[in-house]
Amino acid sequence: MHFRRTLATALATGLAVSALAACGSSSGGDGESDGEVIEGAEAPEGATPLDMWVFAELHADVYDDMAVKWNEENPDRAIDLNVTVYPYQDMHDKLLLAVNSGQGLPDLADIEVNKFSNFVKGDNPPLVDLTEAAQPYVDDIVQARLDLYSRNGKIYGYPTHVGAFTAFYNTELLEDAGIDYTTITTWDDFAEAGTAYHEATGKAFSVSSTGVFFTEPLAIAQLGGQLFDDDGLGDVAVNSPEVVEAMQMFQDMQETGALATIPGGSPDSEEGYGAINNGDYAAIVYPAWYTSRFVDYMPDLAGKVAIAPAPQIEGSDTLTIGGGGTGTAVPVGSEHEELATDFLAYAKLSLDANVAVWEVLGFDPVNMSVWEDESVTHNPDNKFNEYFQTNLFDVLNSVQGGIGHFESFSNENLPTVDNWFRTVTLNEVYENGTPAQDALDQAQDDLQNELGQ
Repeated sequence: MHFRRTLATALATGLAVSALAACGSSSGGDGESDGEVIEGAEAPEGATPLDMWVFAELHADVYDDMAVKWNEENPDRAIDLNVTVYPYQDMHDKLLLAVNSGQGLPDLADIEVNKFSNFVKGDNPPLVDLTEAAQPYVDDIVQARLDLYSRNGKIYGYPTHVGAFTAFYNTELLEDAGIDYTTITTWDDFAEAGTAYHEATGKAFSVSSTGVFFTEPLAIAQLGGQLFDDDGLGDVAVNSPEVVEAMQMFQDMQETGALATIPGGSPDSEEGYGAINNGDYAAIVYPAWYTSRFVDYMPDLAGKVAIAPAPQIEGSDTLTIGGGGTGTAVPVGSEHEELATDFLAYAKLSLDANVAVWEVLGFDPVNMSVWEDESVTHNPDNKFNEYFQTNLFDVLNSVQGGIGHFESFSNENLPTVDNWFRTVTLNEVYENGTPAQDALDQAQDDLQNELGQ
């Protein structure tokens, strides 16, 4: 097995919608870029070669581990996994060209969630139906994440993580301001704590992002709303009452000083990491995979941060939703379609695979069997457990019955709406102070024109 890494590959991008703006193109996407070949584990003699394309090098590490374990358990169906890591945009462009032409196809490919709709349009998507191969695992998988990569009752991609929104609190800062994060349950509680924190410190409690449209959809989902009509599957509806209420809620928090914009436009940026590490913000509401950002980029906060459930809308059945993601697929036309499909189910949905997702990547696994194995989840030597004051899986188990699927994330026009919010609407609301209703009415008109609706 080996990896081919292109020279301009960005590490671990595409795990959030914010990655869309950050990832550029460094090759034309019309051929394999020259790059360094990294040797992985040896494949058995006679193993079937499988080519895989990814855009996050860290994912390749997990796939290599899973190929080794697959070969140990399936010696009669051994594989030689060849992983090519491309820059984010290049890979998606190259893959779309390949599936449309039926030429130059890989056997497997990672597809970022906000690109996925491009590959599942129409009645006969150019991706293999993975529903049957998922059956041995499906009872343990978070259904909302399978739904994200499903169309018309068929699964076309397997998820990498749940990405459940959680809250990260700097307890040292909060204690100095006389605030107990354990009393925060609802968004009203969050707003009240934020105002008190600002009054006590002169600093913002949390973040209003202008470069990523991410936390707002959580509140919209909790309110029972969508970004599109027909339960998220129809035409754009960004000025619906639920969207207006959510955006107004965050704008009100900003006006009291509870929220403030952040350098870099989002918590998931180099400038954002620095500001949070410096103590400029005390609370971050973000998907559970943000644990890896703290550990990797904010070393000064080790031992100071507690993980807790995300704030809720009182009375809502939706306690959290998944944010960001990568769906891994098998293109139709793969020479080894059946083998690729079976390996993919094992590499993405099995217990072993999801233990690796937590231990290697620090992401919240989609296989909930992991959540119940305290030898894994509460391992004191795990670097993520060492960093945080509270245990991620205790939080996940507390909201397990309230993980919702935000249908708008599956709408083929989500990339256009997301781009509009990141480039126009969020700046209007959070930077220019345009009333939420006015900003969203304008966004609705502009998006309808752009989408021809």
